[in-house]
Amino acid sequence: MARKIVLWALAVFFIVAGANHFLTPAPYLAMMPPYLPHSRWLIAISGVAETMGGIGLLFPQFRRAAGWGLIALLIAIFPANIQVALHGWPGVSIAGWVLWARLPFQLVFIGAVAWVSLPCHRR
Repeated sequence: MARKIVLWALAVFFIVAGANHFLTPAPYLAMMPPYLPHSRWLIAISGVAETMGGIGLLFPQFRRAAGWGLIALLIAIFPANIQVALHGWPGVSIAGWVLWARLPFQLVFIGAVAWVSLPCHRR
């Protein structure tokens, strides 16, 4: 039962977050490290990936692929989270410790996605 609740929570989170890349792109643009080119395209691609990954989690036949895709995405966006921790979120006043405290949650999300989407082989 807990796995099903986490599965649905993750699916909703990723679908909403992915859609938000298109509805409100400014916060995502502000997070982008300056050394990455084509920020708007990267945000659009990650928005599509989040949305599709969230939808994929809901369908057993796509769940494993969606899980691996979301794990790859969470790793790929980590530099943006480091950028925010190092330099703050432009236009937003958030305590520095909060921005640093967000970083370990990337591992929590990766673990949760793996738990709900990747098969565990039991003997």
